[in-house]
Amino acid sequence: MRKLILASAIAAALLPAAAMAQSYGEVRQDQRDTRQDARRLQHDRYAGDPRDVRADRRDIRQDRQETREDWRDYRRAHPDVYRGGGYVGPRADWRYRPVAVGYRFDPVFYGQRYWVDPVRYRLPAAAPYTRWVRYGNDVALVNVRTGRVITIYGGFFL
Repeated sequence: MRKLILASAIAAALLPAAAMAQSYGEVRQDQRDTRQDARRLQHDRYAGDPRDVRADRRDIRQDRQETREDWRDYRRAHPDVYRGGGYVGPRADWRYRPVAVGYRFDPVFYGQRYWVDPVRYRLPAAAPYTRWVRYGNDVALVNVRTGRVITIYGGFFL
């Protein structure tokens, strides 16, 4: 009887971890669903009922929330992927200071040495003339023409 209770307790402890680890295919399917809902919303804006538009917007919000939750679950299940090596600043006198959207980086901060692969870390694809770069333990989407930060994820690397 003790073995049965112990086995069920262990199974109950492991079940959330197994349910939390989503495959890459499931995350991609969530992203496809979001794009499909966006196309449906665009169509309903021009040809549909306003109630359909509201319903489509709600669907898109829910899909995006689900995608964020899936990404967080993946991150929790695979912390070794997000352990970046030590960050070495571009200058000897460099010190980390938090930055916000709109901040302008010096070109040495977004050189090829600091580029981050968006596929590896499941970041959104970068538009032309933008790059994901590492800044301390943060990841920033930077416009490489102007050096301006477009998006920043603080504390990205563990």
